[in-house]
Amino acid sequence: MSLRAKLKHLTGAYSSAIRNLSYQLNHRPYSPPRQDPYSLLKEDPVQVLSDLWVKSFSDTHKPFQNLTGFLSKLDLWVLAYQRACAYSTGSFPPKNAIPSHALSNLLSLRNAVVRNQFQWNSKVHQFIRSPNDKPIPQVLSKRKLQSMLTSSSTPFQDRVVQEVLLMILEPIFEARFSAKSHGFRPGRNPHTVIRTIRSNFAGYLWFIRGDLSGILDNMDFNTVLSSVEKSVKDKKVLNLVKLGLKGAEKSHMRLEDKDENVTKRKRKKGQTKKRILCDNEPKPDPYWLRAFFDFAPEEAAKVPDYGYCGILSPLLMNVCLSEFDYMMEKFVPSSGKEKTRKMEYIRFAGHFLVGIRGPREDAVAIRKKIIEFCEEKYGIRLDNSKVEIEHITRGIQFLDHIICRRVIRPTLRYTSSGGKIVSEKGVGTLLSVTASLQQCIRQFRRLALLKGDKDPQPLPCTPMLYSGQAHTNAQMNKLLETMADWYRYADNRKKIVGFCAYVIRSSLAKLYAARYRLKSRAKVYKIASRDLSRPLRESSNNAAPEYSDLLRMGLVDVIEGVHFSHMSLIPSCDYTPFPRNWVPDHEKFFSEYIRLQDAKFFCELIKSVKQQGLSLPQDEISKIVWDYKILGFWRGRFDNDKETERIVGDMMECMIHLALDCFVEEITPPRYISAPSLLNRLAEPAPTVQLLLSFGCRDIYYSEVVAEPERWVTVPEIDVGVLMLLWPRIKINVDPVHVGEVTHLPAVVRS
Repeated sequence: MSLRAKLKHLTGAYSSAIRNLSYQLNHRPYSPPRQDPYSLLKEDPVQVLSDLWVKSFSDTHKPFQNLTGFLSKLDLWVLAYQRACAYSTGSFPPKNAIPSHALSNLLSLRNAVVRNQFQWNSKVHQFIRSPNDKPIPQVLSKRKLQSMLTSSSTPFQDRVVQEVLLMILEPIFEARFSAKSHGFRPGRNPHTVIRTIRSNFAGYLWFIRGDLSGILDNMDFNTVLSSVEKSVKDKKVLNLVKLGLKGAEKSHMRLEDKDENVTKRKRKKGQTKKRILCDNEPKPDPYWLRAFFDFAPEEAAKVPDYGYCGILSPLLMNVCLSEFDYMMEKFVPSSGKEKTRKMEYIRFAGHFLVGIRGPREDAVAIRKKIIEFCEEKYGIRLDNSKVEIEHITRGIQFLDHIICRRVIRPTLRYTSSGGKIVSEKGVGTLLSVTASLQQCIRQFRRLALLKGDKDPQPLPCTPMLYSGQAHTNAQMNKLLETMADWYRYADNRKKIVGFCAYVIRSSLAKLYAARYRLKSRAKVYKIASRDLSRPLRESSNNAAPEYSDLLRMGLVDVIEGVHFSHMSLIPSCDYTPFPRNWVPDHEKFFSEYIRLQDAKFFCELIKSVKQQGLSLPQDEISKIVWDYKILGFWRGRFDNDKETERIVGDMMECMIHLALDCFVEEITPPRYISAPSLLNRLAEPAPTVQLLLSFGCRDIYYSEVVAEPERWVTVPEIDVGVLMLLWPRIKINVDPVHVGEVTHLPAVVRS
């Protein structure tokens, strides 16, 4: 075969392969599901997950053998699809707004996961696509196909599977995690770390500050999988996690190759064209939020990402480091003589802090044990620079806060033996947690709002150059409020927030001076005042309408002044006491709920309530509903009026022992009688008939006292208001003895 024929044959084969791949992308080879997805939506996913949380907290030592039942519940997959759509589109779709074809594709994805047919990062065989994804054309060019296969974006179906795994695995491991771990966990955040340090780390002289990020970056995935297997024994879930972790090596190699190609390729110079957002595409984060994310401390800035696990990676990191937490808790006695002597430990993500009450030799011995454990467990030996020992007098920086000792000199007043009041000056120390001003300056330099180290100078906020004054002030106010909340528990909160306000206000003044062609910040402050709340105009021409007129007509926005322009406006440090053994609210709820599930504990609780003469909330609500149904008002409103209380009490006594003497026709009462028939008979003269009103229901029990006193029938669907209309024709016989003799009525009436 000639060379020309070979080239022609290869070109035809490549074209046919492209057509076949395009057909597979649009027409999936699997058959459509036979089941109706709407018939499988039977349970509430929130209730299913709540039961799983309760089960996990009930027994924290027993591993979960079978989780396939949770993987098979389509309701969880629908909730995962809603959360994935909220991430990709920016809006949480309601359950009734999900199209039928999306439910069918979701059912196919669930079946593929249950049958072990799902593949991570599959760009060709996608069971379900994002609502923002464009339809794939019938014919794909070589460049489009290559860009699709080599793109680093995560497929939408991977995000859905990650959401399902996270909803199933998170309650299992949250019940087993240590209380000393605070990173990437619900109910815990950097604020809880700072408050715990303030309340639990007082009196410690030596501190060990460790960095485990090197271990997390080079983690052996077999170690992670072995940690997961201790609590989860389901093979399908473990296989999904294993395949997701194994994909990390391939993705890492692909990213390295991509970086090499980018360096070799010549980049085009010039201004980049702005991209227009689609209708369903979420808007980018506002400037104040992006700026605050760049303001994050070193310990919280890096989020772990293992292979194709995505949002499951922080949970896997905590699972792997939980054994390190258990090892450190062995050095922290919770009771006994050693409770107040040894040490204290806390961890946020890959950074930990250990406080030691004792000589430096104890800190050196503990550091040696930490290094040996990490080398034995994770296969990586930590350097001494990653596990530093520092004295409290030098100040220990953790989460952009400095832990140090503050000297106080209180005045001690006491009465001497001769009765004279003596005042003496004392000296003491307190644990101080202050915000780091140098770290704050570094963060502002990273945001290009400051320059210089010793004498920093504000720079104009260029990202807000083309925004209006009202919008710019609003954005920076949100940033200032977030910073003030971030430094909420710092002793120098006023100082640090005042510095942040000065930098932002000066940066905006320089920006407005450049935008409105003013010469200096002084002129900006003179026109717009100190908080920049007055409008600035580009020229002094008075032909334009005044700002007040435009504001009244609704043509301009209200200009909000920059917050914290004076020190008196900055809130002080929050010194709210923090419990030593603090747990989040949701864990308290689960523990109390599990205790109430015990029948013995519940009976003892009810017995103690009755013995103490307390009333349950359910009883109070029942009384209120009963009052409104019978009387039309709540008698608790007249507790202060004794006369009204007595009248209302008599009325309630009458209604409880209701005996109605009426004249009706003398007949044998049937087993069932309707409400209209009863009303008609009440209007005619006849022998005496007794009517009793039951509690909590709308049924009337009556019998003919003369004819058959033992035979009672029900009159359903009659309201108490009907009897109130007939009140003038009814004779009330309040006879507790007579009513008490009726013992053959249903239990609801006898009560």
